[in-house]
Amino acid sequence: MTTPPRAGALRAVLAWGRLLLVLAVAMAARAQAAPAFVPQARADTRAVEVAPGVYLLRGASGEVDAGNLGRVGNAGFIVGDSGEIVVDTGTSYRHGLALLDAVAQVTSRPVKLAIVTHTRQEFLFGAAAFRERGIPVAMHAAAARLMAARCETCLKTLRRTLGDEPMQGTAMFTPDRSFDAPHRLDLIGRPVEVLSFGHSSGPGDSAVFDVRTGVLFAGGLVDWMRIPDVQDSDLAGWKSALAALRALPVKAVVPGHGPLAPPASIGAVGRYLDQLGTHAQALLDQGAALSEVADRLGLDEFEGWDQYETVHRRNASVVFLRLEREQMFK
Repeated sequence: MTTPPRAGALRAVLAWGRLLLVLAVAMAARAQAAPAFVPQARADTRAVEVAPGVYLLRGASGEVDAGNLGRVGNAGFIVGDSGEIVVDTGTSYRHGLALLDAVAQVTSRPVKLAIVTHTRQEFLFGAAAFRERGIPVAMHAAAARLMAARCETCLKTLRRTLGDEPMQGTAMFTPDRSFDAPHRLDLIGRPVEVLSFGHSSGPGDSAVFDVRTGVLFAGGLVDWMRIPDVQDSDLAGWKSALAALRALPVKAVVPGHGPLAPPASIGAVGRYLDQLGTHAQALLDQGAALSEVADRLGLDEFEGWDQYETVHRRNASVVFLRLEREQMFK
């Protein structure tokens, strides 16, 4: 039977409308999975309250450079009835002083403890400002050992990059307290959980969970709208840690880098790690050369994230080499 012209035209219009709807839904889903990266040229100098008594000082986007003073990592603090806990101490002695000043603008209660969540230069070297005021600095023992082994070199690199003046007063340190296992802190009149998962995003990487509000300071375990760095990681341990975080009643995430994030950011990092490993294995199975990997291992979901052209390309090579070694020694 021949379809009447008007009926055929109507079907064509409906089919085109369905196609447009499918495309719109797909684009919306992709936008939700990988929101657009919004650059932040400088670190925040004032704390933003992200939940009652919980504050974030967001770091700048991009690489460490003289323009951002190396302040690319997030920091924050939790205010209790009797004092505060600060999470991560910044890039330099002066950055540490700026963080303490930001706390003082919010409350006159004493800072009882600073916790360094992981061994990255933008989270470590403000410790001198805290210790100068008698505020103890705590780290996981494994993270502290990694810092002792390599961070004199980190500090020299920072001085070359940022200059002597911004780094004045900055020095290596030994943490005042170390820990090996998850534990609860009852220092400030509200319960705070320190979480650790062994070797995950790095040796001894930790997170801090404010039980009252459900805000998770995720440290190196979660970056949001910024490519996570796998260089120090154990990928299996990292995925296990992310699964443990997803089981918590998290309401919001303060990531190591990037803006305040939804709980779904934990899963987004897991997807990145899964896709990175799957694509690297596929390239290895195809006999790709290492020199090809950075160009060929593209991940569409994450191409709009900060450091995609730098950290992601390095991640691709790192994971490919690990898989290659595993295959050689089977």
